[in-house]
Amino acid sequence: MLCPFDRSSQTGIVKSDKAPSYSTVKNWYNEFNRGRCSIQDESRAGRLKSVVVPEKINAVRELIKQDRHVTYREIEASLDISMTSINKILHEHLSVKKICSRWIPHNLTNAQKKARVDWCKEMLEKYIQGTSKAVYNIYTGDESWIYAYEPETKQQSTVWVFQDEAKPTKVVRGRSTSKQMIACFFGINGHVATVALEQRRTVNSEWYTTICLPEVIGEIRKKQKNRRIILHHDNASSHTSTQTKAFLTERKIELMGHPPNMEYFDEMVFTFSDLKLYNILCIVL
Repeated sequence: MLCPFDRSSQTGIVKSDKAPSYSTVKNWYNEFNRGRCSIQDESRAGRLKSVVVPEKINAVRELIKQDRHVTYREIEASLDISMTSINKILHEHLSVKKICSRWIPHNLTNAQKKARVDWCKEMLEKYIQGTSKAVYNIYTGDESWIYAYEPETKQQSTVWVFQDEAKPTKVVRGRSTSKQMIACFFGINGHVATVALEQRRTVNSEWYTTICLPEVIGEIRKKQKNRRIILHHDNASSHTSTQTKAFLTERKIELMGHPPNMEYFDEMVFTFSDLKLYNILCIVL
C-alpha cells in the first residue's frame, strides 16, 4: 500500500508541473481512508446557494403578470435576488423580452370590430370574392401630404456590418417644411388622377366637389364615357358632407361605403407609403 508521499511522487512523474501538491494528495488520501467516495465539494455553511429555483422563477413570473412595466431593480427589491439571477430567470427560464407597444390608430370596441368584419364580408359577397366585373368600376382615393424631403425609414438605412465593426450611427433629420397636399385616385387598372391642393386652401366640401372630383370624373369619362362609377373614400368630413352627397347623387355616382373609424383601412394608405418609399411620385412644388 502506497503512502501519500509515494502517490504524490508518482503523480508528479506522470503529470509534471500540473500535478497536485503533496498537501492536496495527503488531504485526499486521508479523506478516502475515512470512506469518502466522491471528489465533489460537499454542502457546508456559508456556501452560496443558487436562487434560480422554481419558487423564484414563479415569483418573477407573477411580478411580470401583475406589472408588465416592472424593472430589474423592482424585481431585485421585491425578491432579494441579484441582477444576474434575474437576467437568467427572465431570458433562460421564462423566455421573455421587453418590447415597445405597437401603435394603433384607435382602441376599438367589440361593436366597432364587428362592424369592420361585417363590412368586409359584405364586400366579399357583393363582389363575389373580387371576381365580379363590377370591381372594374371601383375607384378609390384619398388625400396625403407629400414632402419635398422624407427622412429615410429604418428599413432604408439598414447596412451590413461585420462582427468586429462598430454599429453605424445616423443624425436624426426631420421632414422638409416644404410640402404639398394632393388627392390621388386609382382604379383596378392603375392610376386615374392626381389633384394638387392650391396654396392657402384647405380640403373641404367646396374644393372636393368643385375641383377635385370633377377632374377625377373627367379623367374616367375620357376612357369610358358612360361607365358606371363606384367611388370609395373614407369618412372624412369633406367626403360625407351634404354637399358632397348631393354632388355624387346628381351625377349618379355610387358610394361603396366605408365603416366608421377605418380611415387607416383605406388602401390609399398603403399606396402612398409605397410611392414615398420608392420615390416614384413626382410633384412639382
